[in-house]
Amino acid sequence: MKLIKPAKINGIVNAPASKSVMGRAVASALLTEGKTELINPSFCDDGLTALNIVETLGAQIIKKKKKIIIESKGIFKTIPKNKILTCNESGLCIRMFAPIVALSGKKFILNASGSLLKRPMKMLGALTQLGAKCEIPTNGYPPIKVIGPMCGGKIQIDGSESSQFLTGLLMVLPLCSENSTIKVLNLKSKPYIQMTISLLAHFGIEIENKNFKKFKIKGNQKYRSGMNYFVEGDWSGASFILVAGAIAGKIRVNGLNINSYQADKEILSALKKVGAKIKIGKNYINVEKNELNAFEFDASECPDLFPPLVVLAINCKGTTIIKGTERLKYKESDRANVLMQEFRKIGAKIKIIKNNMEITGTKLKGGKVNSHNDHRIAMACAIAALNSKNGISLSNPECVSKSYPEFFNDLDV
Repeated sequence: MKLIKPAKINGIVNAPASKSVMGRAVASALLTEGKTELINPSFCDDGLTALNIVETLGAQIIKKKKKIIIESKGIFKTIPKNKILTCNESGLCIRMFAPIVALSGKKFILNASGSLLKRPMKMLGALTQLGAKCEIPTNGYPPIKVIGPMCGGKIQIDGSESSQFLTGLLMVLPLCSENSTIKVLNLKSKPYIQMTISLLAHFGIEIENKNFKKFKIKGNQKYRSGMNYFVEGDWSGASFILVAGAIAGKIRVNGLNINSYQADKEILSALKKVGAKIKIGKNYINVEKNELNAFEFDASECPDLFPPLVVLAINCKGTTIIKGTERLKYKESDRANVLMQEFRKIGAKIKIIKNNMEITGTKLKGGKVNSHNDHRIAMACAIAALNSKNGISLSNPECVSKSYPEFFNDLDV
């Protein structure tokens, strides 16, 4: 257990590197024939998982404090050290690397652990439309068996549960010999796909995006070698620190790109709605406590913002409505119900009505909460403690290492 006491905060922190960008950049480096330098890498659990996978697939990695050098022969020429890939709890890794390894013409097994064992993977079965075999023997849940080779062509997928499989397809189909078309139904988290397309453009890959419903991809493309890629700051992790400033003092977060394609940049919209004092500078965001009022927010395209938004709403006057709870069922926990359950324990007024969460502002009394081994639940409870009466005792705080290993060091400002 970790006790977080009520406190006022005042300080400056650097945003953690984005794990979402890191995973995509590492995969792109694998698909590049030659060297790639990743500057400002993320060494969170998910980032390390991606690095271990590409190393297993034959890439050579040199880790330094502020950069990583990845040298690869490309997925076609790489000799894998092992045909079992350990994805741990990274949803991005298992859904992105499944189509990547399908290119190789070999058989791979993608394993998972913890909460990822309960996250649906049926969408990966669509790989059969491109000539690969994909077996999911455990009723749609990991482990996954993929047998290539995968060819280019036409494929239709459902994007309602996750956009991560689409990210993997966008990465590998340019390397196929024939042109491809992806038709996507009910795509969620569109900003993450825009992030992927932008990153691929940096590596010289062209994707034609038809309003996020159809993607046309020319075959026989090549990833540009010798590239340096800067992993930008993580709006998802930084959102907790920004909310902490809004409810418990003031904070400056350095290293955030205001023009980022990251979906969780929308935390700024929420902070403006509630009335927090905000200053946006060159490469930094200042947030200061003010009188905060209830708000309405649709988090369907940025579901990872739900936990910090709940904390923000608890500290607002009036009743807040946050839309999009259906996007939270298959996260590291059943996140909507866990948020309601754990915050009710310590005095919050929360209820879920269909796809909406309603939160009435109140002063939290504090007490013991369970993180459910969910990094975003742990961070939400920690910042909520700052403006509580008695503080909060949090189980398994170490789970923040999945995305933000330095979170508790940064919070101690």
